[in-house]
Amino acid sequence: MITQIRGRLVEKNPTYVVVDCAGVGYMLHISLQTFSALSDDENVRLFAHLSVREDAHTLYGFISKTEREVFKLLISVSGVGPSIARTMLSSMSSEEVQNAIASENVTLIQSVKGIGLKTAQRVIVDLKDKILKTFDIDELSLNTNNTNKEEALSALEVLGFNRKQSEKAIAVILKDSPNETVELLIKKALKNL
Repeated sequence: MITQIRGRLVEKNPTYVVVDCAGVGYMLHISLQTFSALSDDENVRLFAHLSVREDAHTLYGFISKTEREVFKLLISVSGVGPSIARTMLSSMSSEEVQNAIASENVTLIQSVKGIGLKTAQRVIVDLKDKILKTFDIDELSLNTNNTNKEEALSALEVLGFNRKQSEKAIAVILKDSPNETVELLIKKALKNL
């Protein structure tokens, strides 16, 4: 199994990179998160996962071990293949994927192209315990933040604001101060909307 590739970056695209290792060019499919984290420096190291199917052997590259572990967990779920897992990791960071699963945020997972309601629910059922154990996430603080976030979003919707714009505004606030109260979340979001 190929677990890491270190070499000279020959080609860099949003969906794949080519890394030259001692004269052999390896094509690794990557997420947008990895693409944006890769510097244009010639020497790179990517953590890899080799997907072996009947008709193809495909290498996937990741900027961090955490991203690779989340990818492996996602593809272990029935109905989630490597391309959907990569799309999910392109839409959200690996931490956001972990938090969405741990806090049972079906809507966020379902917002990823290619994932329906049943698949999103299956991802949560299959992976929630594994995510909580593997990445040592505190479930209590997640639920509090999620409840505050949902209450603030509901209030902003009642006030007539677009849900997507409200979610973006609240996400920015929660990134800076994750334990914000509902009232302060609403006040700060109103300033940014």
